Amino acid sequence: MTALKLRFAGTSLRARLLVFLLAAIVLAAGTQAFVAYRTVLQEADEIFDYHMQQMALSLRSGLPPGGAAGGLGGTEQNFEFVVQVWTTDGVRIFESADKAALPQLAVLGFADVGARGTTYRVFSMQTRALVIQVAQDMAVRRQMARALAVRTVAPVALMAPVLMLVVWLVVSLSLAPVARVRRQVAERQADDLSPVSETGLPAEVRPLVQELNLLFGRVRRAFDAQRHFVADAAHELRSPLAALKLQVQGLQRAGDDTARDVAVRRLVAGIDRATRLVEQMLALARHEAGAAAGVPLATVDLPELARIAVSDVVAAAQARGIDIGIAQADAASVRGQPEALRMLLRNLLDNAVKYTPEGGRIDVRILRAGEGAEISVEDSGPGLPPAERERVLDRFYRAGEPQAPGSGLGLSIVKSIATLHGARMELGESDALGGLAVRVIFPAPDAVVLSRA
Repeated sequence: MTALKLRFAGTSLRARLLVFLLAAIVLAAGTQAFVAYRTVLQEADEIFDYHMQQMALSLRSGLPPGGAAGGLGGTEQNFEFVVQVWTTDGVRIFESADKAALPQLAVLGFADVGARGTTYRVFSMQTRALVIQVAQDMAVRRQMARALAVRTVAPVALMAPVLMLVVWLVVSLSLAPVARVRRQVAERQADDLSPVSETGLPAEVRPLVQELNLLFGRVRRAFDAQRHFVADAAHELRSPLAALKLQVQGLQRAGDDTARDVAVRRLVAGIDRATRLVEQMLALARHEAGAAAGVPLATVDLPELARIAVSDVVAAAQARGIDIGIAQADAASVRGQPEALRMLLRNLLDNAVKYTPEGGRIDVRILRAGEGAEISVEDSGPGLPPAERERVLDRFYRAGEPQAPGSGLGLSIVKSIATLHGARMELGESDALGGLAVRVIFPAPDAVVLSRA
């Protein structure tokens, strides 16, 4: 059975349908022919028995009670039906065929009797003065019954090939739309992600084509995003690389140790900026790859996540005299990708440390929001004007002057991860610290379904 399944697994749907349907037709036709044949034979026996019984009844008063009567005699003898009449004394007074040699039966009714090298079906009945026997050669009966059965089965045998042809045509026509879709996909170029036509498709195939078109749409959006990302990255990398080149040239032209030290510091700062940009770009690409691959969900404890993220940036904050800590940590958890959520909070804290002035303050809060949870990061920095709060979520956009620190990817990564987890991201002004306040509000844990769009 397993070998049969493996053999059919590699065949086409059309071949499988034809094999099973034609096999079913042959089986059904054979079963019908066999049943019809057996039924006709049985009914023929009943009909012939009835005729023999009626023949015997018609002779009850048709012969004299005494005196012998001869049979057909000569060459006109007919052994298909044999009629004999006996007196109650055992004297045969009539026979329809000479030397039929049928014995006088003591048992009345139907019986099978061997005589003349064959078998006869004999019906015997007794009147007040006579015993009447009607016999039929079973070979003749079977031949006639088989002829009648063959005539009954013949239409079935003739219709089976016609039905097979009809099934072959119907299957071929029904699967024609599938072949059309296959040709559309096979003939298109590698970069052609346009939707496959759904015109004329049967209801069973249309959902498959619809899902295929949705897949094409997701791949097209991914390709578009990748092209935009590469174009933006090439543009953004051009500036720091050009700056590094100028700083190296400045270092080469430095005439004294003081100028050389200044050039080195600028070169190190430029390298740090380029390194941070590349790290952010790789983090974004890694996050998007993980989202597309469907990393399994896990229950993430948000207070523990906040402690880990704060420990990651505490050294950078202390170097600038920034007071960073967890102001509130309610017991809350969400369903999501642990590494992605850690990247989300780490980018929020990096952004806050970057824009908070020396001696400033950053507060992290983990709050319960109904059935869901909320992550809040507030700082005492300059904040953002309302007009720029949407634009800073775009890739490579930096608020303020073009020479502002950062790569312009931090909040974009945060937004992407939040969207992936079905969370809502809000930017506003901190009432307590006066700077920027970023809130990421997660739904209930059982309502999280990672977005693949």
